[in-house]
Amino acid sequence: MVKVFPAIDIMGGRVVRLFKGQPETARTYIGLENPVTVAQKWESEGADGLHVVDLDAVFGRGDNAATIFEIARTVKIPVHVGGGIRSEETAEKLLNMGVDKIIVGTLAFKRPEVLEKLAKRFGKHIIVALDYEKNGKVMIEGWRKTVEFDVENAIQELLKLKIEMFLLTSVNRDGTLGGVSVNIVKRACAYREAKVIASGGIGNLSDLTLLKSVGVYGVVIGKALYEGVFSLRDALKIASERRNSGNAPN
Repeated sequence: MVKVFPAIDIMGGRVVRLFKGQPETARTYIGLENPVTVAQKWESEGADGLHVVDLDAVFGRGDNAATIFEIARTVKIPVHVGGGIRSEETAEKLLNMGVDKIIVGTLAFKRPEVLEKLAKRFGKHIIVALDYEKNGKVMIEGWRKTVEFDVENAIQELLKLKIEMFLLTSVNRDGTLGGVSVNIVKRACAYREAKVIASGGIGNLSDLTLLKSVGVYGVVIGKALYEGVFSLRDALKIASERRNSGNAPN
């Protein structure tokens, strides 16, 4: 069974969707602007958890901590939060607010000593974001800078710290509805100790089926839900079906 995490990206106190992570492309959807209301909606429809990103924190424009706290207080399903978590203090604050897991990206590569501390203190409550380019190179700082690691190298190193959950996002596909980058995800899923959550480009239910076939732990779905391409219930139905025993596609 694959877990389905609807995305709730927050900017200026409202739920938005971006195209390839560019802030100037922010778009809201009528009736789906309020983060707390949207969180309750996805919970009521059966979501396994919520993927919440504080875009203002990502871009250094303040934060939406109060709104995130209200989401965590209001819903009973797990809440994963990312965006601008670049210190031990911020990580601890979010976890103390009732957030189930925090997602760190830049911190993992620029301050690995802090990640090591967090891993020892919070263990299974840490997800490392591996946002990647077409060639598999990992990007940080709001997708503005590339590091020397590719996805596989990064997973190998991070497993040594007992990090077990990884969020893989295709930078070139995020927000496009243009299909998923399955080959890199498939290679990541080959590491049996790793739980891989895939994000970026899911545009139809067959994309979800494809990701399921390569062994992902979960998927983050954003624009496809907000634009009504398919329903959360339909996604959950596919996610809960037994995987075929045949070989996964290349």
